[in-house]
Amino acid sequence: MSKQLFQYDQWKIKTTSFDTQERRLQESMTSLGNGYMGMRGNFEESYSADSHRGTYIAGVWYPDKTRVGWWKNGYPNYFGKVINAMNFISLNIQVDGQTIDLAKTPIKDFSLELDMYNGFLQRSFTAVFGNKEVQFIFKRFLSLATKELCAVRVEVRANESIDLVIESSLDNRVHNEDANYDEMFWVPVCAQKNTLVAKTKENDFDIERFSVCGVMKNVTALNKENDVVDDLYVSERFRGVIDKNQLLTFDKYVIITTSRDYNDKDLINKANDLLEQVGTSDFEHLLNEHQEQWHCRWKYADVQIQGDLAAQQGIRFNLFQLFSTYYGEDERLNIGPKGFTGEKYGGATYWDTEAYCVPLYLALAPQKVTKNLLQYRFNQLPQAFHNARQQGLKGALYPMVTFTGVECHNEWEITFEEIHRNAAMVYAIYRYTLYTGDTSYLEHQGLEVMTAIARFWADRVHYSKNKACYMIHGVTGPNEYENNVNNNWLTNYLATWVLNYTKQTLEKYTYRQEQLQVTQQELEQWQHIIDYMYYPFDEQRGIFIQHDTFLDKDLMPVSQLSSDDLPLNQNWSWDKILRSCFIKQADVLQGMYYFNNEFSLEQKRRNFEFYEPMTVHESSLSPSIHAILAAELKKNDKAVELYRRTSRLDLDNYNNDTQDGLHITSMTGSWLAIVEGFAGMRTFDGLSFAPFLPTDWQSYAFNINYRGRLLHIQVAKHVTIELLEGDPLSLNVYGNTYTLIDQLVIPIEGE
Repeated sequence: MSKQLFQYDQWKIKTTSFDTQERRLQESMTSLGNGYMGMRGNFEESYSADSHRGTYIAGVWYPDKTRVGWWKNGYPNYFGKVINAMNFISLNIQVDGQTIDLAKTPIKDFSLELDMYNGFLQRSFTAVFGNKEVQFIFKRFLSLATKELCAVRVEVRANESIDLVIESSLDNRVHNEDANYDEMFWVPVCAQKNTLVAKTKENDFDIERFSVCGVMKNVTALNKENDVVDDLYVSERFRGVIDKNQLLTFDKYVIITTSRDYNDKDLINKANDLLEQVGTSDFEHLLNEHQEQWHCRWKYADVQIQGDLAAQQGIRFNLFQLFSTYYGEDERLNIGPKGFTGEKYGGATYWDTEAYCVPLYLALAPQKVTKNLLQYRFNQLPQAFHNARQQGLKGALYPMVTFTGVECHNEWEITFEEIHRNAAMVYAIYRYTLYTGDTSYLEHQGLEVMTAIARFWADRVHYSKNKACYMIHGVTGPNEYENNVNNNWLTNYLATWVLNYTKQTLEKYTYRQEQLQVTQQELEQWQHIIDYMYYPFDEQRGIFIQHDTFLDKDLMPVSQLSSDDLPLNQNWSWDKILRSCFIKQADVLQGMYYFNNEFSLEQKRRNFEFYEPMTVHESSLSPSIHAILAAELKKNDKAVELYRRTSRLDLDNYNNDTQDGLHITSMTGSWLAIVEGFAGMRTFDGLSFAPFLPTDWQSYAFNINYRGRLLHIQVAKHVTIELLEGDPLSLNVYGNTYTLIDQLVIPIEGE
């Protein structure tokens, strides 16, 4: 059941309602980030009610102890987790000796707005103290122009004279919500006036320790009273009398530097240098620089929807949070499932990046952004070899969860059995090459990764003498509501696809065979696996079977469940879920999405109509895949329904878990549903479109970068495709080939 907290608006996430019971939801949905650091939508001032205060810095993490009470050979040594970092926005505010605390202070005229177009968060309220009313306006942003900068402005105005105290601090007395026994991960390094340095504590796993430095500057007309310096806390206290209707402005500038970029001994000096550089500008100038960068991103990435304000808000919210998390500036980083919005899942990198994020970044960002994502995995190839050896296997096994490339997840049914993720690494290379036409990565780094993964699959399969075919036992597919199954159709299909794609590529670049020590005998073994792989199939229904025993379950549609049962993962025991037929996310259908050109429309229809009614979509990754296939099958209403779910998954809290943080990697799904679903974009053999227009929409439009061109596509009563930049391009619309020189206008099919 969905829950809407914010008003519909094209460019803002806004509300005039303040409810302490929904505070965590508000915090998640008003998160900010700039790729370097980010935070939940926490209040700057004191707040004593339930809250999840979270500030996170990209690449800063800790190897927590494994959270299971038993261990077996091959298990990771630790559970990697993002850790809550310094609270650098903290302001303790007092009016006439009373602390402003929205859990206790009477207020009126509350307003909260996340401005997505300009990239800042603004909040206002009026605190009531008898006859005195004091208006506060807070505005903050994490700069895209200077990644280390956070700026906060507070404006205060009262209807009577007041005594105002503001204590601005850097506070590293922070804990993780999901830590073992409220564990502290930080130790003090240096505390001095306006400067604080802390370091992650020692660990038992020889994992890098991270130092974080915060330096602040406060600008105000209030009088300076004193400084407080403690091990993990420094503050600067100001006080003054504010006359009736006088406007008081308090600006706080913070620079955050880390040992990821500088030596420990240089952290403070580098932070001060950056603070001095930005200190020559005022708040408005710094905000303008930041906004210009957001405007540039929106110029290329925005999707415009006419006729459905909820849909419009949803996709812009998702794009905003994606680009707040990652924009490819640092090839050491990847995209965590919660980004800077929470700690669930440990915050490390998942296979979601290669399966879901790569197609979006290919189309909406410079080519180097996606190449950095590929380079991230290439750089971690030695660790992938290590992961495979830990399982007693040849080749390379990319991790389910990682910060360094070494597996750091501890749930056996995921860590050891969701090996379909290994093929996603190759699929990303395949998509990049198809989309860009650039074969340089494929030929060099790509083939190293592909060959290593192919060797893993060749060792992971086994030959069944009984059935005279190859099989893969003991896996978990994308549908995590089944564990330890045999012959998951998708896993088997992906294994042979990787072997075939790698073999074909090696035969194209024959000189690489010798360099990678691939023998003819090895290639022949791969071909034998390709030729004799087993795929579960039901002749009567004409469907691919999710795994060997799926059809033995008590099959029924989700519609037969009571609403009290949903979501299953919050109402049923895990045992009951595993025994049921209900599907968490696309599994067989995931493969049909991956390799859309390899299956007939009738095959897609039969499998969609069999599996989708049993799918509860309790994975955030699920609705978009189904929306894309539904659109292709001309099940337009179903496609729109699933688009709405993927676009507003967090805004409407569909899965009742957004309070833990946003589903960042799945936010690509709303864009995929429109572009690959509604517009039918495919890039398997050149560029093609087959758009439809949702019944209640007047139009939708988007841009894509494609092979050095910038295209604008609008779907209304006609399909209009404009070439904004680059050379003429051959493309296909509704099965017909056109040469795009300037603009194409084609009647929408079915109108």
